[in-house]
Amino acid sequence: MSQMSFDFEAQVVVAEVAPRRERGLRAYLSGCAAEDAALRAYEARGARLLERRWRGTGGEIDLILREPDSYVFCEVKKAVSFDRALERIRQGQVQRIFTAASEYLGHTPEGQLASVRFDLVLVNGIGDLRLMENAFGHF
Repeated sequence: MSQMSFDFEAQVVVAEVAPRRERGLRAYLSGCAAEDAALRAYEARGARLLERRWRGTGGEIDLILREPDSYVFCEVKKAVSFDRALERIRQGQVQRIFTAASEYLGHTPEGQLASVRFDLVLVNGIGDLRLMENAFGHF
């Protein structure tokens, strides 16, 4: 009897974990698709990708791009609507992006004197983009 109970409990745990993993995988793949779309929009404007999902000690930056006159640090947010995507940005996250960008610039020839821009790309549920230049201002 205890063996059957154990198996049943294990099946319940597996059944609860599997949908969570599936949701996580879907969210990850959806985020990758949103970043791909954002990257295509930047490349169409002549920007060159330097890093994707760059992680420093201060945090992660979705896309780091080079335009002729500046480095662009881009956060990509996807949700069912542009408003919902915008709601997902928190002040703490913006601060982590600034910290990570500062760390990244420490590895560039211009260092902290580089011209930079912090953009936000919002992606809605049907894949439309809204690119907001200088969404976070300068640090």
